[in-house]
Amino acid sequence: MAKPGHSWSCAPAGKEEDEEGEDPLDARIARTGCLEQHRELQECMEQHRDWRHCQTQLRAFGACMARRDQRE
Repeated sequence: MAKPGHSWSCAPAGKEEDEEGEDPLDARIARTGCLEQHRELQECMEQHRDWRHCQTQLRAFGACMARRDQRE
C-alpha cells in the first residue's frame, strides 16, 4: 500500500499513456534538464531488471541532478 501523499498512480488497464497526456513525473524531470539521462536509466532498468547493471546511467543521472542543484 502506498504511503499517504504518494503521487504515483496506476493507469486503468488498457489505457494508453498517449490518451492521458504527459506523465507528471516525466514533466518534473524534464524541467530539471535531466530527462535524457533519466530515460536512458529507465531503458537500462527495463532491459536488465537490476540496477547494478545500470551504474553508468545511474551515475550520469545523479551527476546531472547534482549539477542542477548547484545551479539553484
